[in-house]
Amino acid sequence: MADESSVTLVATSRRERNKQRMRGRIFSAALSLFAEKGFEQTTIDDITERADVARGTFFNHFQHKEELITTWSNQRRERLEDKLQQEVLTEADVSRTLGRCMTALVDINDGEAAELNQVMLMCWVRAGLPISEHPYTAEVFADVIRTGVARGQIRADTEPMQVGHLLRDAYLGALFRLCRSDAKDVDLGVELQRVLDIVLPGILSDSPHRPA
Repeated sequence: MADESSVTLVATSRRERNKQRMRGRIFSAALSLFAEKGFEQTTIDDITERADVARGTFFNHFQHKEELITTWSNQRRERLEDKLQQEVLTEADVSRTLGRCMTALVDINDGEAAELNQVMLMCWVRAGLPISEHPYTAEVFADVIRTGVARGQIRADTEPMQVGHLLRDAYLGALFRLCRSDAKDVDLGVELQRVLDIVLPGILSDSPHRPA
């Protein structure tokens, strides 16, 4: 017979799963409406009606509508972490590693409907999150550069965080151009590869230790 602590643990886990499912249900309903109507035009009542929940239930999971933007941003960061763990850590050449980082960023954007991506990116910018959020993407690039320096593939006088911020800024700039209504011909993958083609020659070492 299960002891009291085991029963309590199971009940707590079940409540947490139900809570996460409800939060995800509200969040998914909100994103679908943002893609259809836009962020500003969507009300909390619209979201709760689409999710088929009471208005109070929304506030049990989100303090305000703007918190949905932060949630969207955090989920993108988590997907990037997963992709980098799967695709980047086994790569030995720094140039290819940076290329895979860029590919992971492209995949995250391609994984969302264009209309939703455009709406949420604009909301993200208006909320000031590119400035206030921790620069996780810059740190990802900087870590790759540090590894490259240690392996002799990157010039020893290279400042990893400076390059990290440079690549992150180029990525964000490409995203902003992609969001313009008249920029349908922007190819994010091509844009980011061009950035690497410009940056890499300035930081790659001439050391014979670089992999062929």
